[in-house]
Amino acid sequence: TATAIDVNGTMDVSGALTGTSATFTTADNTTQLTLKSTDADATEGPNLDFTRDSASPADDDVLGRIRFLGDNDAGGALTYARIFTTIRDASNGTEDGMLSFNTVSGGSNKSRLEFDSTETVFNEGSADLDFRVESNGNANMFFVDAGNDRVGIGTNSPSAPLEISTSSGDALKVT
Repeated sequence: TATAIDVNGTMDVSGALTGTSATFTTADNTTQLTLKSTDADATEGPNLDFTRDSASPADDDVLGRIRFLGDNDAGGALTYARIFTTIRDASNGTEDGMLSFNTVSGGSNKSRLEFDSTETVFNEGSADLDFRVESNGNANMFFVDAGNDRVGIGTNSPSAPLEISTSSGDALKVT
């Protein structure tokens, strides 16, 4: 019809599908979009490209965003997490980009991880969010206590600005 196409089964399309938006809805937890490559060579595939093809690209243009949306228990829609990227420098030959991962914590959007042109930053917004790295045998191999500005190696409760604890219970504390 002029307003809709209903397909029961498989629809094969060659060429481009164009439009302003598309929504894929299902009433269960099945995958709603699959990109499949059956190529057997050693190069990448399948590929997903987000392209901002602007006639006037500029510094700080947002190139793309992935949002993870859901309802809270009051029925309000909320973006619980997002990944986005921006152009930091659009100058030919010195291009820079930034990739950011944000989540909601305590009802507010928090920057968790940013890959920028000159640094990689955890917790850019200085929130009270601890950082922990596990090793094979220690759940707290490296621990940053954000609220107390302390770092623990081998402990998740450093009592000094830097505390190094061993499995035998020995500790070195640097104040």
